[in-house]
Amino acid sequence: MFKLHGIYAPIATPFAGGEIAYDKLEKNLVFWLGSDMTGIVVMGSNGEFVLLTPQEKEELMRFVCARAKGKKPVVAGTGAESTAETIHLNEQAAEAGADAVLVVTPNYYKGEMNDQVLARFFTDVADASPLPVILYNMPRNTGINISAKLTAELAKHPNIIGIKDSGGNIVQIADTIRNSPADFSVFAGSASFLLTSLVLGATGGTLALANIFPNECARLQKLFEDGKLKEARDLQMNLIDSNNAVTARWGIPGLKAAMEMIGLYGGDPRPPLLPLKEAEREELRKVLMRTGFLSQAKG
Repeated sequence: MFKLHGIYAPIATPFAGGEIAYDKLEKNLVFWLGSDMTGIVVMGSNGEFVLLTPQEKEELMRFVCARAKGKKPVVAGTGAESTAETIHLNEQAAEAGADAVLVVTPNYYKGEMNDQVLARFFTDVADASPLPVILYNMPRNTGINISAKLTAELAKHPNIIGIKDSGGNIVQIADTIRNSPADFSVFAGSASFLLTSLVLGATGGTLALANIFPNECARLQKLFEDGKLKEARDLQMNLIDSNNAVTARWGIPGLKAAMEMIGLYGGDPRPPLLPLKEAEREELRKVLMRTGFLSQAKG
């Protein structure tokens, strides 16, 4: 069974002329696959998965899995509004060669998404999935929270191996870790609370910041696991502003601009998202430079 551990980046999907720029993605993958992080997530929130067509999703999974094979594990984001579509995407992810799937909550009918409905959804998906299932709690985007109680219940399912929790509620993360089976992995969903989550017993994180600072994010976990807590704390503090810049503050447009500043291809997000304005880029550049990880921010 696939074990969820380490640092993963929910990789950005590059666009050019409105279409997925596979040539640019290939070059970005060289950087990510050559980094110290453990693996990558294709079609996570930072991959703009909700803006992709069904055909694009299938093609993107196949492209990324083919290039990552033998180098790093790939988790595919397959969450959809219906149980049937999610199951179908899981089957496509398996055919593409993914190692596990990341399934976010359905959220359009959020008024109906109580624990009973979510438990049935995730159980049905996990029963039918040819790949291990990772729950994805993203209340900022979905408006729905997978409670620690529900997570602990779902963690008993043999094909549900972990959760990526992007909610940032440390008490909830602690409750999830405390009440779930020992072999159930809890991942921090943001670099801003990675160290805190690791101290509580998390096994890693899926971090937007790992798109641009994969080695630094991986080093934070290694410092913690080596018992170098002061160094880990100092690095955590250094990453907070950059992480906030490419998540809560400027989101995907900020992440893509930051990628260009380190020499990757970011490009514009897919509409209706808009790229950063020049003044925002300048401010972002200053934030990244303050980390000391860049000699000179480009772009």
